[in-house]
Amino acid sequence: MTTPSPTAHCSYAAKTVAKILLDIGAVNFRPEEAYILTSGWASPVYIDCRKLISFPRARRKVIELAARQVSDKAGYEAFDAVAGGETAGIPYSAWLADVMDLPMQYVRKKPKGFGRKARIEGDIHEGQRVLLVEDLATDGASKVNFVNAIRDAGGECKHAFVVFFYDIFEGALEELRKDDIEMHYLATWADVLAVAEEGEYFSQDAIEGVRSFLADPIGWSKAHGGKHD
Repeated sequence: MTTPSPTAHCSYAAKTVAKILLDIGAVNFRPEEAYILTSGWASPVYIDCRKLISFPRARRKVIELAARQVSDKAGYEAFDAVAGGETAGIPYSAWLADVMDLPMQYVRKKPKGFGRKARIEGDIHEGQRVLLVEDLATDGASKVNFVNAIRDAGGECKHAFVVFFYDIFEGALEELRKDDIEMHYLATWADVLAVAEEGEYFSQDAIEGVRSFLADPIGWSKAHGGKHD
């Protein structure tokens, strides 16, 4: 597997978001002790998009770019509501819904154990076109769970948005398309690596370590106790 190239479809947005994430300290390098991600993959790098909630000017820029990206790729009147995935997607969905002037909902990972036992909080109705929003995606698999919850509640969900997409696991976007989900994103690890190297945010040794991971993420994960298939 070759190292992915920086995002080509939206280079200004990709570079801007990558620089924001680096500047606020949301990019973590730890090659000596692998992170085990929610998806099960082992990684020497970790993006903490939740950190953006504490930086108003940075998050405002990211949401501005997000609204533009979604409108450009899906259409200006493509959605009736925006839904955030519990929990990291909730603030992003609230900000994006506000900018896009749309109702907001959020989706639980599993039904709450009392009352209506609902998975969707907010008002959802049959045929409502919903944009799923989360902070990031590794291989994209967790998005299917949220999308299915929206569909089970009667909504129509064919698009998901994340601020950051790993874009290192082969076939991830194609697998989502099999479930009729198109995922939109602003920046990837290749974008962050390019900006980090250009801005000398990390040592060259650290940059090369990340580059080796990006060249063979499955092999790296297997060698460090993570998922490898």
